[in-house]
Amino acid sequence: MTALTEPPKESFRLSMLIYDTRYRSMTIQVVALIGFMLVAAWLINNTIVNLNALGKPVEFGFFTEPASYDINQKLIEYDNQDSHMRASFVGLLNTLLVAVLGCATATIVGVLVGVLRLSSNWLVSRIMAVYVEMFRNVPVLLWIVLAMAILIESLPRPSAFRGDEPDATMKVFDSVALTNRGVYIPEPLFTRSLGNIHLFGDSALRFDISIDLIVFLLILGGSIYAARRITAWANATQERTGERPRIWHINLAVLFLPTIALLAALGFHLGYPSLQGFNFQGGIHMRNSLIALWLALSLYTAAFIAEIVRGGILAISGGQTEAAAALGLRPRRITSLVVLPQALRVIIPPLISHYLNLTKNSSLAIAVGYMDITGTLGGITMNQTGRELECVLLLMLVYLTISLIISAVMNVYNNRVKLVER
Repeated sequence: MTALTEPPKESFRLSMLIYDTRYRSMTIQVVALIGFMLVAAWLINNTIVNLNALGKPVEFGFFTEPASYDINQKLIEYDNQDSHMRASFVGLLNTLLVAVLGCATATIVGVLVGVLRLSSNWLVSRIMAVYVEMFRNVPVLLWIVLAMAILIESLPRPSAFRGDEPDATMKVFDSVALTNRGVYIPEPLFTRSLGNIHLFGDSALRFDISIDLIVFLLILGGSIYAARRITAWANATQERTGERPRIWHINLAVLFLPTIALLAALGFHLGYPSLQGFNFQGGIHMRNSLIALWLALSLYTAAFIAEIVRGGILAISGGQTEAAAALGLRPRRITSLVVLPQALRVIIPPLISHYLNLTKNSSLAIAVGYMDITGTLGGITMNQTGRELECVLLLMLVYLTISLIISAVMNVYNNRVKLVER
């Protein structure tokens, strides 16, 4: 009887890192990584040594110095005696404002245009095609400048609203003023406000959050959650009994009554803009630079989103539409309930890229004088302090962080709507 024994294990030798295929790929990757790190270290060290020789060592102490310049559009309190860090923070908030408004508007317009491009109405589909080709084949910078020029040249001056028979009048029940200096809209005010929460003390990042807004969002979120739970209960009851309870009036009450009660308790009212002296006072002032940038970026990006939506819809099998029509669904319901939910799995991945492009294209705001993070940190602050390297590196870090956050949020949503493999 022969006994089987395992062959002796080969001991490890350094030559195996090169000649053994089990280790060779890892060896190449480690060597490449070390080489990259050495080159990066040499570049960084060479930059620091040269800057020290020029008397400009890398430091960020300039952030505490007074900025000494004004910012025309701001979401938080700021004056020219605040620090450069405060000015950069105001610019960052302006960038985020444009990014949020632009992505929301571009998505709505893009989806509508993409659906209408597939309309059976020849005129509607051709008009949408002209819109898409016109916007996506002209540089976005030109659209931004054109939008700014139209707003400045076509809208009346504030002085045109003065007199017994003015040349211009306010819109929407005398609550909105469209001028060549910007748009003035009513602002929400409370006679019994709960106050503000002061964050970060007296630091450069200080800002106030309205307790009224926090409570409003909490109640609104709770109302939406309750309405969804009621809808889920109605769906379960329908599946169990075959009869669907009438819940529309309950959902309306749950959605609106708590919010209305809160606004009444806080004494909600609107503060309207009024012409005082040479300009309007009161209300919310949206400068033309913000509006031009917002509209141009939104319409430009919407043209690309429209093509993504059109491609996503065409990727859905025609049998899905035919099956839904056979069940008696109307064309609009087929689009909203059958086609678009499935098309989202095709639309979301390329949509992320265009959200990132819109956010980065907001740096073109400097062309119309809108003070975003590029205009503050990468513009005036860099020119005043002479700290080009520090400002550019921080600017790159800011855009990288914003882009990664947008990608992470959209990837989470993409994972929720994608098909689950079995």
